[in-house]
Amino acid sequence: MLKKLCMFLCLSAFMAWPALAAQDDDDFDESGFVSADGSDAKDSTAAPKAASADDDDEEEFSEADQTAGMTRAQKEDYEARKKFEEDQRADEYANSERRRDWLKDRLMLEVGMGSRYPIMGETGMGMGLGIGAEYITRWHIGLYGSVGWLPKGDDNAFEGQELEGGMGYKVGINYYLFPKNPLHLGISASYGTVYFDHNVEPDENGLRPLIMVNGYQFDALIAYMTNEWYYLQFSFGMYYSPELGTDTPEDNPSLRYQSEGSSNIISAVEKKKGMDKTGLVFGIAVGYAFPEFFPDDTEKRRRQREKERKRGTR
Repeated sequence: MLKKLCMFLCLSAFMAWPALAAQDDDDFDESGFVSADGSDAKDSTAAPKAASADDDDEEEFSEADQTAGMTRAQKEDYEARKKFEEDQRADEYANSERRRDWLKDRLMLEVGMGSRYPIMGETGMGMGLGIGAEYITRWHIGLYGSVGWLPKGDDNAFEGQELEGGMGYKVGINYYLFPKNPLHLGISASYGTVYFDHNVEPDENGLRPLIMVNGYQFDALIAYMTNEWYYLQFSFGMYYSPELGTDTPEDNPSLRYQSEGSSNIISAVEKKKGMDKTGLVFGIAVGYAFPEFFPDDTEKRRRQREKERKRGTR
């Protein structure tokens, strides 16, 4: 009888165990804590979310009031460090991300040789030496002018004779591409002194007279210019002189009559048919590029920071 009673109690306990385990699970939420009122576990999950929101508020509050416990020296150091970081970000924007337009509102003073300064020619002295100035507008259109001198010198073709020197000029308009790249390609159209040579017959002093002609010129340009002061330019192109397109000495300075009263027209220069009315030309120039004349706020700030850095390195 005692054995049957023990077996009955054990069987009853075994049957009741799943129900007790389920009730215990209902009393725990998902995080492993018992809910105080035995409510649904979904309600208990709101507690961690509310706690995280409170943490965010505390972080925002502490960031806004993070200097409250600092001394005066610590606050000054914190403000200086914060301003330095802001300046660094602004400098990175001005120098790198913005990649300033290096062409607009720039004035260059130039010195060079060749076709743009301002002439090329024949008979031993192929280039004149000149100076010029160019202003590039904010639309990347440049206006330029130059004057140049051809020095007097000895004739390499005829011994004992000299070549006459002279002076020329040129004015033109340029248009540049790639303003945010240090190398700027451009095209140019100009008018002025384009070509020279010397008369084959010297005067009574043994000086061969200079022949200069005016005309039009079209060039392709390769220029190097950044925010720094130095400027470099290469040019190559073609000239066209209407004066040299005629066939009479009255209109073409490179032709002459064989003798006074003669109708036989010959060349006044070394070439048999006179100077060519078209030809290839080239030139080179270096110069000083002034800073942008009408800078925006970012550029003004960059210049100020650059001055401060230079003063700090002294």
